[in-house]
Amino acid sequence: MRVAIIKYNAGNIYSVDCALKRVGIEAEITDNKEILMSADKIIFPGVGEAASTMRYLKENNLDRMIKDLKQPVLGICIGMQLMCRHSEEGNVECLNIFDVDVKRFKSENQEYKIPHMGWNTVKNIDTRMFPESIEGQYVYFVHSYYVPVCNYTTAVTEYITPFSAALHKDNFYASQFHIEKSGIIGEDIFNHFLSL
Repeated sequence: MRVAIIKYNAGNIYSVDCALKRVGIEAEITDNKEILMSADKIIFPGVGEAASTMRYLKENNLDRMIKDLKQPVLGICIGMQLMCRHSEEGNVECLNIFDVDVKRFKSENQEYKIPHMGWNTVKNIDTRMFPESIEGQYVYFVHSYYVPVCNYTTAVTEYITPFSAALHKDNFYASQFHIEKSGIIGEDIFNHFLSL
């Protein structure tokens, strides 16, 4: 199986590569469109800022290519948010794979710090995307922006408000939490995605 990780101006890509190695996958980190189009599975991970990242994707024609992919694609963290229609982070139009906007957390309660950082549970999971065993399990988050619960939601987490921990539409899958930092649960999710 050929697994490719989209290379662009985002952090944390090599953490995903290391996590895939732990489940026995040697992925190729690349921005080569032919390699990406011919891979069996694509991972679109990252940590970054939405507006500058979208600018980079457009300048390198990666935005159109990502939307045209037909194989299973997994977006993680900023990868998920960039798959949405619009982000309040930098007030930028995104890829519009998921027809929903990304919002900034707002908290009037001192108990809730922004960013939402650390371990939190996932519930209401959709087994097309996840193994059943992750219902109620803890996964790792670091984010200041979120996707509201919507028609594409395949898992929910609550922090200030219920939000989409994961999304799915056609061959596009996405998680707000960092699968690569979520230990054994993350490995189970990678294995499930790779078996699709």
